[in-house]
Amino acid sequence: MCGRYRLAVESEAIAEHFGVEPDDAWKPRYNIAPTQNVIVVRQHQEEPKRLASRMRWGLVPFWAKDPSIGYRMINARAETIAAKAAFRDAVRKRRCLVPADGFYEWKKEGKTKSPFCFTMVDGRLFAFAGIWDSWRSPERQALETCSIITTTPNFLCADVHDRMPVILPEDA
Repeated sequence: MCGRYRLAVESEAIAEHFGVEPDDAWKPRYNIAPTQNVIVVRQHQEEPKRLASRMRWGLVPFWAKDPSIGYRMINARAETIAAKAAFRDAVRKRRCLVPADGFYEWKKEGKTKSPFCFTMVDGRLFAFAGIWDSWRSPERQALETCSIITTTPNFLCADVHDRMPVILPEDA
């Protein structure tokens, strides 16, 4: 499970790496938590270009009656994402990249949990696979939200946790 991550770089670095316009309001963050606003990169709906967007972390499907469902949908399991009603439509039509430069997992040993921060060896930016959706309140206020796709851990993470975010190769 990915419950915390970091994006501790300036907006210009995100813009250059992902080919988007800089978000001047973005400030480096070392502890991004669920339900906070995050930067995602998605495809423009009408033009062949990428957009950086702010979304709340915790997917609220368009059909949800209440946005509080997002608290339980910060992650989507890659193995079952296409079968789950909450994620099925988004994985087909609304995929995104979630920029990061590290993520945290906690290793449980007895009653103690120890945090581990996983990064690329060279410290570079990378992207989690993500999905997004747009929900409208009864007052027609739009709320765009996202979820990070998780998978079984690789050999580096397996000793710490039984899940990890899907990290996409740069050419994807």
